[in-house]
Amino acid sequence: MSGNIELLNTTLAATRAADRAALIAYLPAGFPTVDGGIEAVKAVIEGGADIVEIGLPHSDPVLDGPVIQTADDIALRGGVRIADVMRTVREAHEATGVPILVMTYWNPIDRYGVERFTAELAEAGGAGCILPDLPVQESALWREHADKHGLATVFVVAPSSQDARLATITAAGSGFVYAASLMGVTGTRASVGAQAQDLVGRTRATTDLPVCVGLGVSNATQAAEVAGFADGVIVGSAFVKAMLDAPDEAAGLAAVRSLAGELAEGVRKR
Repeated sequence: MSGNIELLNTTLAATRAADRAALIAYLPAGFPTVDGGIEAVKAVIEGGADIVEIGLPHSDPVLDGPVIQTADDIALRGGVRIADVMRTVREAHEATGVPILVMTYWNPIDRYGVERFTAELAEAGGAGCILPDLPVQESALWREHADKHGLATVFVVAPSSQDARLATITAAGSGFVYAASLMGVTGTRASVGAQAQDLVGRTRATTDLPVCVGLGVSNATQAAEVAGFADGVIVGSAFVKAMLDAPDEAAGLAAVRSLAGELAEGVRKR
C-alpha cells in the first residue's frame, strides 16, 4: 500500500495557491493517553490545522524542550508503543482526510526495522516522516524504503547550516523542508526572530520544496509573522502546553481546538 506523500504535496500546493501558509500542528502520540491523543489530533484539525505531525515519544529527545519532554514522559509511562503511533496516524487520517506525518528520532526506527516501519506507516495512511537527527549522508536506506512506500522524507535545517549543506539536505528531502527558526530546543518564545526569515530565503535558493518554519511559534501574531515569509507554520509546544495546563481532557481538547482556530486565522493574515 502506498503512503500519502501526494496528499501532502497537494495540500501544500493548495495553501500556496490560496496565497497563505499552511498550519502544521504537532502532538505526541499517547498523550495524555492513546485515545486522548487521537482526539487531540482531531481537535486541532477541526480548529483549522492543515497538516499534523505525530511525535513518536522518545526517552532522549534531543530537539524537544521541557514541555514536549513532559508529554513524552507521560506517554512513555503510559506504555505507548510504535503500534500506538501507527494507530494514531490511521485513525486521525481516516477521520479527517488530512495528511499526517510522524516526527521521530532515528533510533526507534532503526531498532524496529526500516522496511517494517515504512510499510506500516504507509498502510496506516501516513504521509511521511520528519527525521531531525538522521544525517543525510546516512539516509540512503531510509529514503529507499520511504520512496518505495510513497512517504515523504522531511529533513531539518538550522540557522547554522551553511549554504552548501542546505543544498545537500534539500536535494535529498521530499514533501517539505523543516526550517528550525533558531538554535536550541522546542518551546514557546516571545519572538521568532530574524534568523528564521534569513534561513527560509537561503533554503529556498536551493530547492522548490515548500519551506516550513517551526520552533517558537505560539500565538496568532507570531503565526502571521512567520506566514509572511514561509510556506508553512509549525506549532507544537503551544498545543502540548494547552493540554498540560487543562484541568481535564475535555478542557484540553477545547483548548487546542481554540488555539488551532486562532493560529489558522493568523496564517491567513500574513
